[in-house]
Amino acid sequence: MKKEIGIGLLGFGVVGSGVAKILHHHQEDLTYKLGVPVAIRRVLIQNKQKQRETVLPKDVFTDSLDDLLNDESIDIIVEVFGGMNHAKSAMERALKAGKGVVTANKDVMAVHGRELLSLADQNGCDLFYEASVGGGIPLIRTLEDGLASDRITSLLGIVNGTTNFILTKMKHEKKTYEEALAEATELGFAEADPTADVGGIDAARKMAILASLSFSEEVQLDDVYVRGMDAIEDGDLELAEQFGYTVKMAGSAKKDEQGVEVSVEPVFFPNEHPLASVNNEFNAVYVRGAAVGETMFYGPGAGSLPTATSVTADIVAACRNLLLGVNGKRVHSYQYERKVKADDQKFARYFHRISVQDEIGVLSRLSAIYSKNGASLATVIQHANPNREDADLIFITHAISRKQHLDVLNELKTAPQVNGVLSHYRIEGD
Repeated sequence: MKKEIGIGLLGFGVVGSGVAKILHHHQEDLTYKLGVPVAIRRVLIQNKQKQRETVLPKDVFTDSLDDLLNDESIDIIVEVFGGMNHAKSAMERALKAGKGVVTANKDVMAVHGRELLSLADQNGCDLFYEASVGGGIPLIRTLEDGLASDRITSLLGIVNGTTNFILTKMKHEKKTYEEALAEATELGFAEADPTADVGGIDAARKMAILASLSFSEEVQLDDVYVRGMDAIEDGDLELAEQFGYTVKMAGSAKKDEQGVEVSVEPVFFPNEHPLASVNNEFNAVYVRGAAVGETMFYGPGAGSLPTATSVTADIVAACRNLLLGVNGKRVHSYQYERKVKADDQKFARYFHRISVQDEIGVLSRLSAIYSKNGASLATVIQHANPNREDADLIFITHAISRKQHLDVLNELKTAPQVNGVLSHYRIEGD
């Protein structure tokens, strides 16, 4: 029986220091729950000379990964320094050394998750990655354990706290995008370089992870259709409100007999939909199962302590497996072959905002483009622009395929009566 479980921490930034605080301040609770104490033995950092406010003694810090991998008192490696190649290599070496791994790295898990999980199986080690998705929401553990007996058919939700914070400030406080982003950065919800967040890549990585796990089928990052916040034009949020909608950066994953479809993009939700009222840095995900129906998971999706809490929960799970002697016993292979839908197999309602010349006959000519492509229209509204010779036409379709949607947009862009397609959105939750 082990008398103590040793932890090797890779990185001591916002999340790493948060993990250290939780392990220190909750040590009595952890010891009670596990039966043995959990101690951080070594911490890998880049600069040993940097001054740090921490309860850990100075001699635990090192700039050599070998110090952690060769330390027999370390049972679990916790990777929280982020990035891609360096982190992937460190996790590979840890697993090959027979040490369990806990990571918050969505970048690595989205791209290399399958091979790392396979490596964990080969070496009889655990690999936990709860904190890679959803901040403080226990999504992955729920999908792996709580809903293991069900067949998941779809996921829909907000999985990036930064973009949700920005959109909340823009809608409710009428801040500009730049003002909202600056506030998110100041509060620590946005990275110094927010490109991955606002471009939708961060959410796409998370959706690839969730979809792969939910559907027991490999979903690659390139399989995810991505549109970023730059697709949101001036006036769109106010226009959405006029029609009873709220704009959210949403991730969606669906599976049926035709295959899997996964997307991340700005979406129109009816104002009465629960996701429309998820504000600030919070995340929320709907999971639909064949048996359980629809369940919703809600919680903080950004910030150091929510993420550190998820990391620590994985540490506790890995510790329990070690103490029970069942570490590395989970099977991570996918049940189904990869099968991704084509655009003509993906269906939704769409909102199109088009600037046109304000003249007789334009509406009928543009409606003919929809009809030609088999796209049925539910709503057509003209917004005239006072003192100008153009107008905005709003078309809301019935359910059409993404191919029909894109074909219509391409024809509209070249129509002589059209000044430009100003914006377009998928409509969810009607």
